[in-house]
Amino acid sequence: MSNSLLISCEQAKLICDKNQYGEASIMEIIKLNIRLLYCKVTRAYSKRNNKLTTAIRKSNVQVIESAKKEEMKTQLRKELAK
Repeated sequence: MSNSLLISCEQAKLICDKNQYGEASIMEIIKLNIRLLYCKVTRAYSKRNNKLTTAIRKSNVQVIESAKKEEMKTQLRKELAK
């Protein structure tokens, strides 16, 4: 196995994060999969990362628009100033 295929734990974490967003290259994914075969720490990180991604996708989070958020801040400041 070539040394170019072996990556550090930190590199594996970065690739794992990129992979979650579909931004990892094929070569990065291969390197990550090799690391996952022998590194318990990387496997645990990858597992937690997958759980987090799944939870966020299922959460149905709704975001407040910036204009509405500013309006709410203004109203709160007015109420606090009374």
